[in-house]
Amino acid sequence: MLTLGVNIDHVATIRQARRTVEPDPVAAAVLAELAGADGITVHLREDRRHIQDRDVRLLRQTVRTHLNLEMAPTEEMVNIALEIKPDYVTLVPEKREEVTTEGGIDIVSNFDRFSEVVKQLQGAGIPVSWFIDAEETQIEAAAKTEAKFIELHTGKYAEAKDEASKQQELTILTKGAEQAIATGLRVNAGHGLTYWNVYPVACIPGMEELNIGHTIISRAVLVGMKRAVREMKLAMKGEV
Repeated sequence: MLTLGVNIDHVATIRQARRTVEPDPVAAAVLAELAGADGITVHLREDRRHIQDRDVRLLRQTVRTHLNLEMAPTEEMVNIALEIKPDYVTLVPEKREEVTTEGGIDIVSNFDRFSEVVKQLQGAGIPVSWFIDAEETQIEAAAKTEAKFIELHTGKYAEAKDEASKQQELTILTKGAEQAIATGLRVNAGHGLTYWNVYPVACIPGMEELNIGHTIISRAVLVGMKRAVREMKLAMKGEV
């Protein structure tokens, strides 16, 4: 059954705009789970622009579904993950000047170092997922690192300007998922998915979880977290 991981980064973005104590992403995670979220996702960035170390530690103690920690494959972040022990880690690229993650991580060009990161984390019992573009060489490299998952970057699909382009990107994602599953990888997806474009991605064979944040938090500002999460669960079924 396809599941929903709710990314609560942008609850922390609102808090950090004033550098105060509210809204608390830990409270948002509780409400998301009560509404039916199957997991909670947070990205602890090196510049700490939204989620803070305190948030991750408290979430590890309070999340009742599963906690997915997105992070760059750096020594600092690996050490934090080894301490916190999230349910799994998603390794993502990170540039300080970017507003949000702009594409998948390049495993091919960093294979030896990245393989060691996977070995460290999974040796400590933390499954690893790679956030990658649906490219044959990157999927092959992900499998060779012996990671458990990939998360397909859906940004190009989400940003497609016309139906033909959208279908082209959907085909690329579908073929990528098929390739990954054939190598033994489990497949998630995310980035730029909204209530209006999520259903076709939800229908990709073998897809296990969609990690969605910005559109849910944006809607939650207007209608509340519980309703926003419930409506996304319906959208994933094509019922919105």
